Amino acid sequence: MIIYILKRFYQSIFVLLGVVTIVFLLLHISGDPTNLLLPLDATALERAAFKQQMGFNDPLIVQYGRFVLHILQGNLGFSYRYGTPALTEVLKRFPATLELTGAGLAIATCIAIPVGVIAAVKRGSLVDSLAMTGALLGQATPVHWLGLMLILLFSVRWQWLPSGGRSGFESLLMPAFTLAVFSMARIARLSRSGMLDVLEQDYIRTARATGIVESNIVFKYGLRNAAIPLVTVIGLEFGVLLGGAVITETVFAWPGVGRLAVESIFARDYPVVQATVLLLASIFVLINILIDVLYSFLDPRVREGGVKQ
Repeated sequence: MIIYILKRFYQSIFVLLGVVTIVFLLLHISGDPTNLLLPLDATALERAAFKQQMGFNDPLIVQYGRFVLHILQGNLGFSYRYGTPALTEVLKRFPATLELTGAGLAIATCIAIPVGVIAAVKRGSLVDSLAMTGALLGQATPVHWLGLMLILLFSVRWQWLPSGGRSGFESLLMPAFTLAVFSMARIARLSRSGMLDVLEQDYIRTARATGIVESNIVFKYGLRNAAIPLVTVIGLEFGVLLGGAVITETVFAWPGVGRLAVESIFARDYPVVQATVLLLASIFVLINILIDVLYSFLDPRVREGGVKQ
């Protein structure tokens, strides 16, 4: 088991290195940041001095090597806009993103799993059709459109909820639901397919033949055995929502990491963007490792297979 986990950590190093390399290259070929960071009336001499001070005159390979070395030293650079450590600016916004992501995933899980289970038990019925149609619509609905429609209804027309910001529980409801819709649809579909596979197994037929109550069969035997793929999807969805909250945070003016990343991209504040991507990528890799470990506890066969790999 320990060897299996160490292999995952070893593989994650190359994943993070690839992410850092791609983001570094994409950002540094997007334009000259001095056009945004210096006043319009800055002289050519001032621009040259600024580039020399920031290291922009060095070749890309030198800048990349310096950036990787700083990462290994725990230094992700200073924000061009704020003049503070880039990681500090990201960590300031991270609690807001974590709150939004956790609420979105909780909403998606609490709604999607019961819907998927009921749809599987009522296979072929009107309930099943309505549930899967709703899941299809959820996956097809653009996030920004849904967010704007919720604002128009609940904030502009009915004035029940604030249209944006982070001012309490009420301001969390609309962005969390908006963020949850796509994941909700995916989890519901997977819950249904997993339950259908389990309910067709011989041990389920045996349990029914012995007279066990149907609700116990569904939840005690069926859902428990269908939980392994759900654990994977829910864990991965947390990482996806964490890094994919950019649109939701922008629509609802939520002061999270996603909104900070968008602002930093437009301002060409490279250190903040790189710190954001590196932090989110690290969390996503860590989530994958934790899922692998959790797998081994849910199903010993996974642990035995992992040791042999």
